[in-house]
Amino acid sequence: MSTNNIGRIIIVGAGPGGLTLARILQLKGFEVTIYERESHIDVRSQGGTLDLHVHSGQYALKTAELFEEFQAVCRPEGQDTRIIGKSGTIYYEEVVPDKNYDRPEIDRRDLRQILLKSLKKDTVIQGHNLLNIQSIGNGQHKLTFDNGITDVADLVIGADGAWSRVRHLVSKEKPHYCGATMIEAQFTEVDDRHPEISKLTGRGTMFALSDNKGLFAQRNGGNQIRVYITLRVPENWIAESGVHFDQPEQVRTHLLELFSDWDNSLLNLIQVCDANFIPRPLYMLPINQKWETQQGVTLLGDAAHLMCPFAGEGVNLAMLDATELALAITNSTDLTQSIHEYEQKMLSRAAESSEESLTNLDLFISPDDSAKKACDWFKKMMEGGPPDNNENSVTE
Repeated sequence: MSTNNIGRIIIVGAGPGGLTLARILQLKGFEVTIYERESHIDVRSQGGTLDLHVHSGQYALKTAELFEEFQAVCRPEGQDTRIIGKSGTIYYEEVVPDKNYDRPEIDRRDLRQILLKSLKKDTVIQGHNLLNIQSIGNGQHKLTFDNGITDVADLVIGADGAWSRVRHLVSKEKPHYCGATMIEAQFTEVDDRHPEISKLTGRGTMFALSDNKGLFAQRNGGNQIRVYITLRVPENWIAESGVHFDQPEQVRTHLLELFSDWDNSLLNLIQVCDANFIPRPLYMLPINQKWETQQGVTLLGDAAHLMCPFAGEGVNLAMLDATELALAITNSTDLTQSIHEYEQKMLSRAAESSEESLTNLDLFISPDDSAKKACDWFKKMMEGGPPDNNENSVTE
């Protein structure tokens, strides 16, 4: 499609999906504006590390002509995996060769920085929280932000995550609770301050699993490790537990009680982590959702197909969505039809990953033998070849 015929393109959300879409569209000659709620990339934690798969995240970066930048900062050694039972017994260990690029890790912040730096100046307008978006006819939509600014687009792409403000234009579905909650903790300067935690975690990710609970320790860049304390609890657990998350030592004491019969080496992940705990209830959209394509608007990533983070596909799918949507727009002679075809393929692909993610949640956060089950799962997965061949990976 001619860049002159499509009109004004607005992307809502400057996560990896929205940024990837903007980058590829700009390479194809389109003018794009991204509105981002946050005032700065460092205004809050960007989350931990993620593994980019060959046929999704890495493919997107190659299409965006940013693969060399990715290779310069990614960590192939971050693919190492260790599974431990609550007694401290190691059930599974995988050490990946340093030059293996099947699913190298990269910190989320580093990925966003690569994408942000690739865009034209003033592409991303930060500090604009979308309050409302409505159709004004002829496929156009009016966007209203909390600072009073308004804008009109001929094509809007909702890349605004789990609680998307754009989603209602194409789907009435809302996220529902997955059945588990994570509490995020962190170790800074870990190699110097806590060498025992560094050794326990290794170069990649360590999973300690038992009794409907999990301790996931994940090596990040910058001498940091993030820990995700995972519990099978009701959705209202945070409110009804009596724990005040603005009082970290109270949180620490409560969590240590929940894991009181676990090995001391694992309890140290709670006992000596930094004094900041972030609760993260896990939500998902229905697995087999469908919608009718709407003129002038579509979705990608979590805004389209939010899933729980146990298949390693969230950012990978968002970046693949962005790539396929950019190419659909570029090659289109009928934009609405091209978006329809993109959405059908996207939803079908996401349904498979979402179902697998839920299955993996039930496998890892289960009452009996979860460490052994996870070990058997990893062995079976590796027998099938590199993880990207079967699109499997456990943590985002």
